Amino acid sequence: MLHVDSISPAGPPLTPAATSSATTGVTAGDGVLAAEAAAPPFSITAVFTEARLDSWLAVGLVLAAGLYLYGVHRLRLRGDRWPITRTIFFLGPGLGGIASVTVSGLETYDTMLLSVHMVQHMVLSMISPIFLALGAPMTLALRTLPTSPRKRLLAVVHSRIARVYTFPLVAFAIFVVNPFALYFTDLYRHTLEHAWAHELVHAHFIMTGCVFFWPMLGLDPLPGRWPYPGRALLMLLSVPFHTVLGLTVMQSTTLFGGDWYPSLGLSWADPWEDQVLAGGILWAGGEFVSVTMLAVLVVQWMRQAEREARRIDRELDRQEARQRAAEATT
Repeated sequence: MLHVDSISPAGPPLTPAATSSATTGVTAGDGVLAAEAAAPPFSITAVFTEARLDSWLAVGLVLAAGLYLYGVHRLRLRGDRWPITRTIFFLGPGLGGIASVTVSGLETYDTMLLSVHMVQHMVLSMISPIFLALGAPMTLALRTLPTSPRKRLLAVVHSRIARVYTFPLVAFAIFVVNPFALYFTDLYRHTLEHAWAHELVHAHFIMTGCVFFWPMLGLDPLPGRWPYPGRALLMLLSVPFHTVLGLTVMQSTTLFGGDWYPSLGLSWADPWEDQVLAGGILWAGGEFVSVTMLAVLVVQWMRQAEREARRIDRELDRQEARQRAAEATT
């Protein structure tokens, strides 16, 4: 099994040669040649053969899964039920989705191919957070924690900071602005050169997605939730954002990351073609997730309306029964 240790989470990412052949005419340095020799061409097989399980994120994922399953076990011991679908959502597409792009072979190539990085971006910020929210882990924690830890958790959830960051307009602004701040500044190049910044961006993607989608779905008791019309409107507004961002990446006349990708000297990848592919992934993937999420919100809205209509019908039936009983006694 081949591993590119220099760009794995366990070590610093590969650094291009001090001067690239694209700008000085000098051939790439030994580090670049080593990268080409060590990394096979990207393929579906490489996603599995280049997997790394020795990162801090892998440990965190295992810990999160263990705590969630322990909470479900605690509920069952006292005779309470927990929906199996929530467990599947949280462990499968939720934590499993994060693992599929951070501890698999995709992590090996995410500093070599912008398209691979965009796949990570989509999963970490848009797909996995939705399923983590559908798992309702905060509700599970509140139902299983002892009194003192439960009060502390509620204090954090309803703190001033939590109220600000989970307020829909603030969460939406963070969700929209972050990609532009990352890709259209020198920050993206910095994340390619430094392992700690690279890992921090992964964590930031997850947190940004959770802050945006968690209040949207509304399963956990979070502050600042809007009614369904407001949530649907915000989701609708996110659709053109992904179109603009994806098309901008595809049509850019400069390479993201500067000379980073050309200086790697990969004979099996063209940085310009890969950047066009990356923009297409961001555009199509973002629109698909946004439209799907909008459909989910509409369905939830309709179900809530049906529940409210049934509640009103029951209340009217009770009032009518009381009125008949009162008339019968007179």
